[in-house]
Amino acid sequence: MIYDIIVIGGGPAGLTAALYARRANKSVLILEKAAFGGQITFSPKVENIPGFLSLSGNEFADHLVEQVLEQGAEVESCEALEIKNGDPKTVVTDSGEFSARAVIIATGAKHRRLGLSREEEFIGEGISFCAVCDGAFYQNKTVAVIGGGNSALQEAILLSEQCAKVYVVQNLETLTGEQKLRDQLSARPNVEIILGTVVEELLGETSFAGIRVRRVEDNTLTDLAVDGMFVAIGLIPQNEPFSNVLPLNSYGYADADESCLTPNKGIFVAGDCRSKKIRQVTTAAADGAIAALAACDYIG
Repeated sequence: MIYDIIVIGGGPAGLTAALYARRANKSVLILEKAAFGGQITFSPKVENIPGFLSLSGNEFADHLVEQVLEQGAEVESCEALEIKNGDPKTVVTDSGEFSARAVIIATGAKHRRLGLSREEEFIGEGISFCAVCDGAFYQNKTVAVIGGGNSALQEAILLSEQCAKVYVVQNLETLTGEQKLRDQLSARPNVEIILGTVVEELLGETSFAGIRVRRVEDNTLTDLAVDGMFVAIGLIPQNEPFSNVLPLNSYGYADADESCLTPNKGIFVAGDCRSKKIRQVTTAAADGAIAALAACDYIG
């Protein structure tokens, strides 16, 4: 069977793209290698999605999947390994090949991990990656931000406006973010910057209770009792398998603007895997709608 549109990725961008494509009466196949919902599923409570006062990331993903399936989209649990750019396009996966007249790449980006024992266990239960999403849950509490680049400093500034204490832990001897951001942080009395230090261990038996950090220079260990830890050491876009049809920038993101178009006709890109300034569930969904409508125009 040749589908009208194949969507690679089952996060908010991919699912929204599938929803819009089905509303345009196009046949749609969604390919997802893991769980539906993407990074939003790591948030135990989400309060910035229009139309919902509060719900978990998993609940939001479930609602979106149910809506898309109700519209008649098909789903395959498999990993896309390659796109053959022909007419039709062929997506090679670990469980076979699928063809479509257009393909939307919505594979997202993964937050870099610290590589610590029990890290995955505490994600959403003490470990977060988004101050905009989860910062309010730590009102008047103590948190640590791991990282020293622009993203980490922006997270720390936002958290300092609502948290009692913010530690910024950077593995280098200097912060690498912009000077303006460094100056803003230095002016915050509730922010403490710890340089040349790495997170050695997560504390707490059954629940997150803090972090043990190690000074790189002399291996001195210090325990920090924090209520939450925000990891901001970068993102890993999931675009490498499609580099033959998708131009990537130096960071591995799809080099495409808000039109979600690529130089290869019939191939579109949406969501966090695209080069963009703001990566939120609402901007991912917006990309999905734009890419789907562009794909529908291409198909005719």
